[in-house]
Amino acid sequence: MSVNIDSCCFIFVIAVLIKKASLDVTVVGFTGRSVILPCSSAEHGLKLQDISVLWRDKDDVKIYDLIEGKASVEKQGPRYKNRAETFPEEYERGNCSIKLINLTRKDEGDFSYFIIHSSYSKQGTVRLFIN
Repeated sequence: MSVNIDSCCFIFVIAVLIKKASLDVTVVGFTGRSVILPCSSAEHGLKLQDISVLWRDKDDVKIYDLIEGKASVEKQGPRYKNRAETFPEEYERGNCSIKLINLTRKDEGDFSYFIIHSSYSKQGTVRLFIN
Protein backbone atom coordinates (compact mmCIF):
# COMPACT_ATOMS: atom_id res chain seq x y z
CA MET A 1 0.00 0.00 0.00
CA SER A 2 1.29 3.44 -0.86
CA VAL A 3 0.93 6.21 1.74
CA ASN A 4 1.06 9.74 0.38
CA ILE A 5 2.38 12.74 2.29
CA ASP A 6 -1.05 14.42 2.56
CA SER A 7 -2.49 11.30 4.21
CA CYS A 8 0.47 11.14 6.60
CA CYS A 9 0.06 14.80 7.58
CA PHE A 10 -3.70 14.43 8.04
CA ILE A 11 -3.26 11.34 10.21
CA PHE A 12 -0.57 13.08 12.26
CA VAL A 13 -2.79 16.14 12.83
CA ILE A 14 -5.62 13.89 14.04
CA ALA A 15 -3.20 11.98 16.27
CA VAL A 16 -1.97 15.24 17.82
CA LEU A 17 -5.53 16.34 18.50
CA ILE A 18 -6.29 13.11 20.38
CA LYS A 19 -2.88 12.89 22.02
CA LYS A 20 -2.53 10.51 24.93
CA ALA A 21 -2.50 11.99 28.41
CA SER A 22 0.37 9.79 29.57
CA LEU A 23 3.92 9.61 28.29
CA ASP A 24 5.48 6.53 26.78
CA VAL A 25 9.02 7.21 28.03
CA THR A 26 11.21 9.83 29.67
CA VAL A 27 14.87 10.37 28.80
CA VAL A 28 17.58 12.63 30.22
CA GLY A 29 20.10 14.46 28.07
CA PHE A 30 22.98 16.79 28.79
CA THR A 31 23.72 20.19 27.27
CA GLY A 32 26.14 19.88 24.36
CA ARG A 33 25.77 16.08 24.15
CA SER A 34 23.52 13.77 22.13
CA VAL A 35 20.49 11.72 23.13
CA ILE A 36 18.40 9.03 21.49
CA LEU A 37 14.64 9.53 21.54
CA PRO A 38 13.28 5.98 21.41
CA CYS A 39 10.53 4.90 19.04
CA SER A 40 9.78 1.33 18.15
CA SER A 41 7.16 -0.68 16.40
CA ALA A 42 5.89 -4.01 17.70
CA GLU A 43 5.76 -5.11 14.06
CA HIS A 44 9.00 -6.54 12.68
CA GLY A 45 9.95 -7.46 9.13
CA LEU A 46 8.18 -4.42 7.72
CA LYS A 47 9.24 -3.41 4.23
CA LEU A 48 11.12 -0.14 4.33
CA GLN A 49 9.10 1.41 1.49
CA ASP A 50 5.88 0.76 3.46
CA ILE A 51 6.94 2.63 6.62
CA SER A 52 6.34 6.30 7.39
CA VAL A 53 7.37 7.92 10.67
CA LEU A 54 6.71 11.54 11.64
CA TRP A 55 8.59 13.27 14.51
CA ARG A 56 7.45 16.63 16.00
CA ASP A 57 8.59 18.66 19.00
CA LYS A 58 6.53 20.23 21.79
CA ASP A 59 5.64 23.15 19.50
CA ASP A 60 4.61 20.83 16.63
CA VAL A 61 7.77 21.77 14.70
CA LYS A 62 8.94 19.13 12.23
CA ILE A 63 12.10 17.37 13.39
CA TYR A 64 12.34 14.49 10.95
CA ASP A 65 10.05 12.49 8.69
CA LEU A 66 10.51 9.13 7.09
CA ILE A 67 8.02 8.90 4.22
CA GLU A 68 7.64 5.51 2.57
CA GLY A 69 11.14 4.58 3.73
CA LYS A 70 12.79 7.79 2.52
CA ALA A 71 14.16 10.51 4.80
CA SER A 72 12.47 13.87 4.48
CA VAL A 73 13.88 16.97 6.11
CA GLU A 74 11.92 19.26 3.82
CA LYS A 75 10.30 21.98 5.93
CA GLN A 76 12.31 20.77 8.94
CA GLY A 77 12.43 23.26 11.79
CA PRO A 78 15.63 25.33 11.42
CA ARG A 79 16.78 24.52 14.96
CA TYR A 80 16.93 20.82 14.02
CA LYS A 81 18.89 21.23 10.80
CA ASN A 82 21.94 18.92 10.94
CA ARG A 83 20.98 17.92 14.51
CA ALA A 84 18.62 14.98 13.92
CA GLU A 85 19.73 11.54 12.75
CA THR A 86 17.95 8.23 12.33
CA PHE A 87 19.06 4.64 12.02
CA PRO A 88 17.91 3.45 8.55
CA GLU A 89 19.45 0.00 9.02
CA GLU A 90 17.10 -0.49 11.99
CA TYR A 91 13.76 0.49 10.37
CA GLU A 92 12.89 -2.99 9.17
CA ARG A 93 13.41 -4.27 12.72
CA GLY A 94 10.89 -1.72 13.98
CA ASN A 95 13.39 0.77 15.44
CA CYS A 96 12.38 4.28 14.34
CA SER A 97 14.29 6.19 17.04
CA ILE A 98 16.04 9.49 16.35
CA LYS A 99 19.23 10.93 17.74
CA LEU A 100 19.37 14.63 18.66
CA ILE A 101 22.85 16.11 18.55
CA ASN A 102 24.31 19.08 20.46
CA LEU A 103 21.47 19.46 22.95
CA THR A 104 20.49 22.84 24.37
CA ARG A 105 18.15 23.77 27.22
CA LYS A 106 15.55 24.73 24.58
CA ASP A 107 15.31 21.07 23.55
CA GLU A 108 13.70 20.09 26.84
CA GLY A 109 10.08 19.01 26.51
CA ASP A 110 7.83 16.52 24.78
CA PHE A 111 8.50 14.95 21.39
CA SER A 112 5.78 13.11 19.49
CA TYR A 113 6.08 10.42 16.87
CA PHE A 114 3.60 8.64 14.66
CA ILE A 115 4.36 5.39 12.84
CA ILE A 116 2.26 4.64 9.77
CA HIS A 117 2.15 1.31 7.95
CA SER A 118 -0.56 -0.33 5.85
CA SER A 119 -1.37 -2.81 8.62
CA TYR A 120 -0.17 -0.92 11.70
CA SER A 121 -0.02 2.52 13.26
CA LYS A 122 1.27 3.84 16.55
CA GLN A 123 1.57 7.22 18.21
CA GLY A 124 3.80 7.97 21.17
CA THR A 125 5.46 10.68 23.19
CA VAL A 126 8.98 11.01 24.59
CA ARG A 127 9.70 13.56 27.33
CA LEU A 128 13.23 14.94 27.31
CA PHE A 129 14.81 16.51 30.38
CA ILE A 130 18.08 18.43 30.02
CA ASN A 131 20.70 18.48 32.82
